[in-house]
Amino acid sequence: MTTLTAPAKLTVGLRITGRRPDGYHLIDAEMVSLDLHDSLDVSDGTGVEVIDARSGRRLEIEGVNLVSSALALCRRDARVVITKRIPAGAGLGGGSSDAAAILRWASFGDVEASARIGADVAFCLVGGRARVTGIGDIVEPLPFGDAVYTLVTPPFGCSTPDVYAEWDRLGGPVGDNGNDLEPAALALVPGLAEFRDELAGATGQTPRLAGSGSTWFVSGEYPGPGRVVTRTIRSR
Repeated sequence: MTTLTAPAKLTVGLRITGRRPDGYHLIDAEMVSLDLHDSLDVSDGTGVEVIDARSGRRLEIEGVNLVSSALALCRRDARVVITKRIPAGAGLGGGSSDAAAILRWASFGDVEASARIGADVAFCLVGGRARVTGIGDIVEPLPFGDAVYTLVTPPFGCSTPDVYAEWDRLGGPVGDNGNDLEPAALALVPGLAEFRDELAGATGQTPRLAGSGSTWFVSGEYPGPGRVVTRTIRSR
């Protein structure tokens, strides 16, 4: 059995620069890898199982199984048990990073092809710190910067397609805090504001939304109930 590490992805800035005829949005973003991570145990066999790291409870796989897609892409068979520490629907790229970990295990390095199973898989395959453009499929590594972030993830997620659709419906607003999707996410899921305001009150900073949400983050170390302190890591 081989154990793999799948680091969380944090989108520290996101601008939407256009929309393709096929409906996909073009972005210009900065992303970093964090030491918050899932673990994947890979062994002989087939099938994917997901275990919650805190409770040890088996989780149901909802929607597209990106790990299965990654195995199909690199033409490998394996049994994969994922221990989840990255919250689902949090904007932290957990599923994409799990898929990228499988591609690295299989020595599959085609970034452009990896984006076909999920746009964030491309960055997660490269990792570290990068400028990400196109629909997420163009990844330009940037110099590593050692940074600490404090995250707060509500007990609910945000649907990325729904947030982008709301951004379109609102006429394409520009986010005041470096993330153009933030106004759309707040309009779609008003409950996000409560967690933003709580983090702001505890830190004296203006929290930023991670990608399409639902995680809020600030720079610096502010441990406390419901908060996760993380540090950037280099590419793998």
